[in-house]
Amino acid sequence: MQMRQAKPFSHQFKKDWALMSYYERFEQIIALVLSVVISVIILISLYQLIRTVFDLLIIDAFNPLEHQVFQTVFGMIMTLLIAMEFKHSIVKVALRQDSIIQVKTVVLIALIALSRKFVILDPEANSPAKISALAGAAVAMGIVYWLLRDRDDKIGNHQKV
Repeated sequence: MQMRQAKPFSHQFKKDWALMSYYERFEQIIALVLSVVISVIILISLYQLIRTVFDLLIIDAFNPLEHQVFQTVFGMIMTLLIAMEFKHSIVKVALRQDSIIQVKTVVLIALIALSRKFVILDPEANSPAKISALAGAAVAMGIVYWLLRDRDDKIGNHQKV
């Protein structure tokens, strides 16, 4: 029994490129450039995270459970996660797996960003009104994400039938 080999990415890309309109090619170029830029940002951020963790935990001998150290380190980690999610969504566009704007992905990234804000938030330095507003925004974004996911699940079930 012969196994069917997948076509190389470059061959498929050339085929797809020939079928694209000028604007679709423009979108592809922008997606690839953004992907490279975000990759550089991720690498620099990862280097800074490693350096910060080394400085804080090894050289300065800070306790990782200390509130300020926790906020700094996990804030940086969540920033990296946000950048990686952006990169992932852009790569999906570049590989022509999704259209240029995926609302559910944007909402998910916003939820991650709000979660990061709660991690780095100093409750003593912020008013209850600000914390309540952030909490309300997180709940609203969660509801929007749930509604989008629910809609996508229903659409997916109808297409299978």
